[in-house]
Amino acid sequence: MNLPGDNLSSGLDPLAFLAGGGEMGSLIRCMDWSNTSLGPVAGWPQSLRTTVSICLASDLPICVIWGPGLVQLYNDAYRVICGDKHPRSMGQNFSECWKEAWPVIGEAHDSALAGDTAFLEAQQIFLERHGYVEETFFTFSFSPIRDEAGRVGGLFHPVIEMTAQMLSERRIRALRDLAAQTSKAKSVSEALSLSAQTLAQYDLDLPFTLFYAMDSSGNQARLIGATGLDEDTVASLSTVLFGAEEQTLWPFEEVIRLGSAVQIDDVRQRIGPASFGPYPEPPSAALALPIIPPGSDRPAAIFIAGTSSRLPMNEAYRGFYDMLAAAVTAAVANARAYEDECRRAKVLAELD
Repeated sequence: MNLPGDNLSSGLDPLAFLAGGGEMGSLIRCMDWSNTSLGPVAGWPQSLRTTVSICLASDLPICVIWGPGLVQLYNDAYRVICGDKHPRSMGQNFSECWKEAWPVIGEAHDSALAGDTAFLEAQQIFLERHGYVEETFFTFSFSPIRDEAGRVGGLFHPVIEMTAQMLSERRIRALRDLAAQTSKAKSVSEALSLSAQTLAQYDLDLPFTLFYAMDSSGNQARLIGATGLDEDTVASLSTVLFGAEEQTLWPFEEVIRLGSAVQIDDVRQRIGPASFGPYPEPPSAALALPIIPPGSDRPAAIFIAGTSSRLPMNEAYRGFYDMLAAAVTAAVANARAYEDECRRAKVLAELD
């Protein structure tokens, strides 16, 4: 068995085990590891060399944690998970790098260091890797790696990010529940009220919502339902007048004119200092979405929906709001049809 240092004495390249390691392999070759508890690469034990070689060759995101300093090394796929933590994270103490995740992963990590493999599935973790606190989901494991003496020298840590899948499943549940709960609404007001009650359970995607019914004159909106806001704030937003000489909190006229959603980027300034939403940092943006039933040229209602301060506004998230608006529109259209049928039945009864 080759001992540490044998590669040097035999003239072999001590960095050969990093060959074909992609961008992270090149980075590991260039770094001065003498500043870490691992020491120079030439002195790394064979168990660490083999593990790092397997890590770098894998397409699966993998991190290797080694030694008393819990020094982490990882491959190209894991670098994506690090986000803005990279390149500082390469060679950094693992627990220091992922300190915000420690309430979720710490016990599993320590258990593996004691010699027991740990596996966690679809864990919600709030990470700081893109300049803000981000809601994420991961499935991962920690497996002990034995060194030449048979002791646990480090950990093998493969990771699969499940954020997109878990968010998609959660949003599908929201849309399904919304359709089920509003299907029997018998008036526009009831459809909007039931929509608010249903979406109150999904505040991680919808930190606050407001449902306004438009009156027949087209220049007044009455608040029917709200979520995520305190009573005083809701009371201050209950009735909105708008027109040529009126100032309104929300861009109702623009929504009516365009017939499409309008993004609101200064929600905190509009609502004020009151805390709202599920997180310490309140949402800064919202969407104002028109609810236009088939056959109408003006909205019957306007739906104000806050965006999460811990999720990026990507294509999937933006599409979720459009599907919510479509579901509320269907509920309002069905409620209107029910009201129209009741009026026709009443007229026929009077004629009879």
